Amino acid sequence: FFQVKSEGPKLVPFFKATCVYFVLWLPTSSPSWFSALIKCLPIFCLWVFLLAHGINFLVSHRSASRILAGLIFSAVGDAFLIWQEQGYFIHGLLMFAITHILYSSAFGMKPLDLKAGLLMGLVCSSCYAFLYSYLSGPFTYLVAVYIALIGFMGWRAVAGMQLCNDLWTWTKLSACIGAMLFMVSDLTIALNKFCFPVPYSRFIIMATYYAAQMLIALSAVESRDEEDSRKRS
Repeated sequence: FFQVKSEGPKLVPFFKATCVYFVLWLPTSSPSWFSALIKCLPIFCLWVFLLAHGINFLVSHRSASRILAGLIFSAVGDAFLIWQEQGYFIHGLLMFAITHILYSSAFGMKPLDLKAGLLMGLVCSSCYAFLYSYLSGPFTYLVAVYIALIGFMGWRAVAGMQLCNDLWTWTKLSACIGAMLFMVSDLTIALNKFCFPVPYSRFIIMATYYAAQMLIALSAVESRDEEDSRKRS
C-alpha cells in the first residue's frame, strides 16, 4: 500500500492526458498530427513516469528499461494507427508486436508455469480460430503471429503472479491485469476491423489500452520497491 500511495502522484499527468483525449474525442475520420499527439500524450506521460525514477534506475534494471522501450514503440504504433485507413495499419501492428516482445522480456521466464501457458495458448488459439474466416491476404498470417506474441506476453505476466504460493506482489498483479486488458483492447480492435462493428468499440479499445499501459508501467517499479524495502529494513 505504501508503494502504491507513493507512485500515485507521479501518475497525475497521465490521468490528465487521458481525460484530455476522452474530452476532445477527436474523430478518426480526419487524422492529423494534432490528433496523433493527443492520442499519444498519455503514453508520453508514462515515459516521464518511468524516467522520474532516475536514469540510473532504468540502466541498472533491464526490466524497467524494456518496459520504457515498449512504451516508446507503443507511441509510434499509436501514431501509425491514426492513419490506418491510409494504409498504415500493418505498420502499427508491427510496432505493437515489438512492444509485446519487449514486455515479455521484461516479465522474464521465471517461474515458467506451463499450466498458465497452456491455458493462454488455448484462449489465443480459440480467438484466432474465430477470426480466421474473416481474414484474408497477409492478415491471415500477420494476425496469427501477433496473437501468438500477445498471448506469450500475457502468459509471462500471468506466470509471475504465483497466487498459489502466495508470492505475488502488487506490481506482479499490476502486470497481470495490464496484460489482460491489453488483450481485451486488441481483441476488440480485431473484431471491429475484421469481423463486425463492436458497439462503443473506440471507448472500449482506448479505455482498456490506457489502463493496460499504466498498469504495465507501474509493474516496472518493483525492483525499485525492493531496494527501498531493503533500505528501510
